[in-house]
Amino acid sequence: MSTTDHPGTAAGHTGRTAGDGPAADRAAAAARAYRPALRQGVLISPALLRGPRTVHLIKHPVSGAAFEVGPREHFVIGLLDGTRNVDDVVAAYAERFQRRLPEEQWTRLLGLLGTRGLLDGSPEPAPPEPGPARTGTFWAGSRRTVADAHATTGRLHRLLRPVLRPWAQLPVAAAVVVMTVAVLWDARAFLDGTWELLTSPLALVPFAVFLWFSICLHELAHGVAARHYGGVVSEIGLRWRFPAMMMYCTVDNYLFLPGLRAKLVVAAAGAYVNLALLLPFALWRALLDPADPARPVLTGMLFAGIVQALSNLVPLPPLDGYRMLGHLLGAANLAPETGAYLTLRRRGRDAVAAYPPRARRLYVSYAVTAAALVLVAAAGTCAAVVWLFLR
Repeated sequence: MSTTDHPGTAAGHTGRTAGDGPAADRAAAAARAYRPALRQGVLISPALLRGPRTVHLIKHPVSGAAFEVGPREHFVIGLLDGTRNVDDVVAAYAERFQRRLPEEQWTRLLGLLGTRGLLDGSPEPAPPEPGPARTGTFWAGSRRTVADAHATTGRLHRLLRPVLRPWAQLPVAAAVVVMTVAVLWDARAFLDGTWELLTSPLALVPFAVFLWFSICLHELAHGVAARHYGGVVSEIGLRWRFPAMMMYCTVDNYLFLPGLRAKLVVAAAGAYVNLALLLPFALWRALLDPADPARPVLTGMLFAGIVQALSNLVPLPPLDGYRMLGHLLGAANLAPETGAYLTLRRRGRDAVAAYPPRARRLYVSYAVTAAALVLVAAAGTCAAVVWLFLR
């Protein structure tokens, strides 16, 4: 390489030319005057407990790439609105954390954001390539069935928007509560009704088909609710585990929806729709004479449908109730992190010294709760099977 590539080699022992001083000073001044801003549309999640750490997720609006940062980095990123230079950020950081922001940390963070295309003016990354329409085998796999899931759920949302208003949903929600309590209140009636349904193929088969379509609408309800709160629906398709086949709906930026209420509504929307679809059966049953032979069968239908809907709200993975509990607790990957914590805890207290007290209480409590729920479900299933055999 020629000496013109290294101007400092001709400057004697100083290692720099006469023009390097002003140029370096100008570069340093420009760097200090730089007022970085996040790219428009960058998604930032609220604080999430993940193992012993509190993290925030940051996601690119085009590429979909996401990564984690800690609370201090999140604070700095929140200041990048194009109005603050490094001195302003350092002053705000010192006021918040009572310590100075190290220059190398500032440089490293800007470099990370820039290389990931998260700063205004950084190169626009290419959107992710869509995956294959079908994956898996005949026995287990999935197939995307809608070309543009986001547009499809958007059209459904526009169509249903009038009935999504509170004035329309409050009476429906009240009717769902009344129906659920009325059916579950009389244990003897729903046990007898379940037996009548199971022994009536002409009623059982059509109702099983109804439940399958209800589950499909359950998935679409997640997508429509997500669109209502500004979410992005990336896929709608079918997933099978032979011989069962179910619809699925994937919401991409679920963790980035605004506010806790939005996340809870999106997670609960499927079970709510399942229950609302049972209201015509409840009305039909209420209008029948108590001695009508169709009444016990309808009771069994209502009981089966209610159990199917409410089972989705149990806080065990991969059910909707598990996601809702995670949002309420502000915790990510609750079940895997609980398993990781318990594995470390068996090695002694020193192995979990990095976990804050809240994390320790949360993971132990969830482990106990999950074990109790599994035992209750197993006991209930065994009791139901015994009852059917002894009937």
